[in-house]
Amino acid sequence: MQETSALGNVLIVGGGPAGIHVAVDLSKGWSHRIGVANRKGIHAERLLTELEEHEFHVSTEVLVERARHLSATARLDRFYAGFDTIEDDWQTIVLCVPCHSYVDVIRELKLDYRLEVKRIILISPGIGSNMLVQESLDAVRDRIEVISFSTYYAATKFDPAAATLLKSIVKGLKRKIHMGSSRANSRTLFHLQDFFASLGIEAEQTPHPIGAESRSITTYVHPPFFMDSFSLNEIFSHTRSTKYMYKLYPEGPVTPGTIHSMVRLWKEISCVLVKFGAEPMNLLKFMNDDNYPVQEQSLSRSDIEGFVQFDELHQEYLLYIRYASLLIDPFSSPGKQGQYRSFAAVPYQQVSLDHEGKWVIPRIPYEDYRKLKLLYHIGQTLQIPMPQARTLMQNFEHQLGAFMKQQGADAFRSELVQDNTLEEAKIIIRKMHTQYLKGREDVFKS
Repeated sequence: MQETSALGNVLIVGGGPAGIHVAVDLSKGWSHRIGVANRKGIHAERLLTELEEHEFHVSTEVLVERARHLSATARLDRFYAGFDTIEDDWQTIVLCVPCHSYVDVIRELKLDYRLEVKRIILISPGIGSNMLVQESLDAVRDRIEVISFSTYYAATKFDPAAATLLKSIVKGLKRKIHMGSSRANSRTLFHLQDFFASLGIEAEQTPHPIGAESRSITTYVHPPFFMDSFSLNEIFSHTRSTKYMYKLYPEGPVTPGTIHSMVRLWKEISCVLVKFGAEPMNLLKFMNDDNYPVQEQSLSRSDIEGFVQFDELHQEYLLYIRYASLLIDPFSSPGKQGQYRSFAAVPYQQVSLDHEGKWVIPRIPYEDYRKLKLLYHIGQTLQIPMPQARTLMQNFEHQLGAFMKQQGADAFRSELVQDNTLEEAKIIIRKMHTQYLKGREDVFKS
């Protein structure tokens, strides 16, 4: 089938708020037909029922002041509750699912029977996700391009007050993302740059997908903030938390200690990236320029540009200033009482029971733990010491283990403790060795 738009027929895999949001955005001339698929289950059944009641219309409400005009409604051409009935009619597949489930989803999609598929887009990958997806494609990897974004380009949620799965609330939009392709000279990346430009987002291409995948701020921020004892106690508590994810202690986890952990983790991950031939980043500059800036009176341009050259204590000092400066939105307008809009008061998501009475561990920090463990195994294989990563992992494992012992193993889904990160690390290193760093034996020596 000839593609009649930039991405042809687009199938979004994942019917959460991100999937609905991406479907609406891509429906604005970037796709010919748009569909959504979700694994079988209560969520998929409820979504299908709502779609049938509302003629398959979905919508977004953008709360970001500069982008309110992007709020829109779209009509889905297809919805699949499960993957068994998906036709071979889709040129682009967009994965809006957690990155640790990419390989399982790819296998369930049985892409060797879907000859129309030309590309897969990973909305929110971890470092190495692109290579894992390529490997899982087996015999069809040569005909399917795999594209990695650095991160999901928005922050979205369903409105709990509205009790609908058809409307995605867009709380935030990135100003810039990075993206890389498994193919050199990818034409699709240029189409995606135009797509992001239409949303007011700068999209920078990287020579290799891992360069994009390493540009996710959560990789560096979430483990030190949300895998320390303060946050884990809040997340695993049965009592409703009154603390906040980005506030200073005692209201939140931000202390000189967690900032120290952040700097140490950033340096450990940077060592892995250097081994892979990717360029480490200036953490403070990335936070300020690509994510959310602070006023120059708080952090000068020279502080930001020179961050990498400073000693560790100076780096920690500057990062602490950044988080202290973002307790409020420094670019908001003060109210009548002179108060600025609160920025750091993000409540913790806590453990909860699903519809079958099984305990659910929040995405933050469970997904962050999975990503970090994969990076740790890569580092171990490459003989890169990562003591800070190990400490954070052990914090999470101890808290999760104690909670599972308290509740009983039967109260959790089996996939929670399934772990193939060591095997995935070996796949990533092998692909780097044979595909991207062929002949560079120095990379694989300590």
